[in-house]
Amino acid sequence: MLTMKTVPIELGFAFILILSLAVTIATLVISILITVIIAVCTRTRAKIMTWLLKLRKQIIVIVALLFVNIISILCSQWMAYTPPILGENGKPLVGSIAVLEKVTLGDSDQWITIRGKNKNNPVLLFLAGGPGGTQLAATREQLKKLEDNYVVVNWEQPGAGKSMKAIPLKSITPERYISDGHELTQYLCQRFKQKKIYVLGESWGSALGILLVQRYPELFSAFIGTGQMVEFVKTDVRMYNLVLKIAKERGDIKQIEKMKNQGLPPYYGKGMVWKFSTLSQYLTKYMTKNSEIERPGYNTLSEIGGTEYGLYDKVSWMLGLVTTFNQVYPQLYNIDLSKQATKLDVPVYFMIGRHDVNASPEMAEEYFNAIKAPHKEFIWFEHSGHDPWRNEPDKFVDLMVNLVLKETKIK
Repeated sequence: MLTMKTVPIELGFAFILILSLAVTIATLVISILITVIIAVCTRTRAKIMTWLLKLRKQIIVIVALLFVNIISILCSQWMAYTPPILGENGKPLVGSIAVLEKVTLGDSDQWITIRGKNKNNPVLLFLAGGPGGTQLAATREQLKKLEDNYVVVNWEQPGAGKSMKAIPLKSITPERYISDGHELTQYLCQRFKQKKIYVLGESWGSALGILLVQRYPELFSAFIGTGQMVEFVKTDVRMYNLVLKIAKERGDIKQIEKMKNQGLPPYYGKGMVWKFSTLSQYLTKYMTKNSEIERPGYNTLSEIGGTEYGLYDKVSWMLGLVTTFNQVYPQLYNIDLSKQATKLDVPVYFMIGRHDVNASPEMAEEYFNAIKAPHKEFIWFEHSGHDPWRNEPDKFVDLMVNLVLKETKIK
């Protein structure tokens, strides 16, 4: 059975296949050049034939390696799965659900995972960050205990991971995300025979979640936001100024020059993702070194190596972060939730990392104070940065069960 322990083996096998193919092609190119040079310089039939025979052997090897690579990719895609939820006897738990499957949303095939110890538990839809981000393996590992009390659904949004090619890149818009999210919510309500579901959004997903519950409150029991985004232009400008401040304090001349060369956000065009990355990556590293944050950083190898992703998906995992972000993020500059979404007809919970420097906690708190909702609560995570669900997962799960679930069930 595939497990997270097989990740290095799987990735190592893929690397060896690709490397061997690359080396063989390079050898073929060199052989062709040598053959051409011999043919031009000597015009000796015997020497030319010797190299032509070598070329034929190398072509055969390349074709064989291509075949092996294609078969390996197809098999890895076919074998991708989300691990079953096991009982004490080591066998799949009776009444549980753990599936990786395609659903049709907006006339396109998109992927979701559904995981829970009891199919009759409330449904929780997780919206990953990005746009272009994917968290199938990450949430399964970090939020495993949520599966005791929820049916956790993780949606691969268009342009991300397994859903990267679901729709043409130019067709991906915030409105398309809202539309597909609405359709998915209706599907989940119908499938699990529930009138409403819960929605948990992180970073970009927190903004998408707000837009969903604002438009379709009748379908949601509550909204939970973490790494809460509010207004994208203002957030990016704050990030820029903070990076510049930190770089000056450190005497980081190279970073200061980068910042001055690219100027203040907002950024547009084909290379905007790299300009944004100059800000976000610098601040992420800054948070990683913050001793106040528990479990900082990411285990990217473990996440990209999750059993939910085949070899093709692993490439899409990375490409989606770049191409989809570059396409969609500039469209988010028109969003300002503090002006567009202050009235929400569902209970609202903000779970915010005290040391978040990617999404301003101050902006989240100001927005929260402006929200009018049937019930709302703002919870600080004193030892978290942008991702409280990673930094303090036990506290996060406890609040999701003993605060959110209990309060909304009573009401």
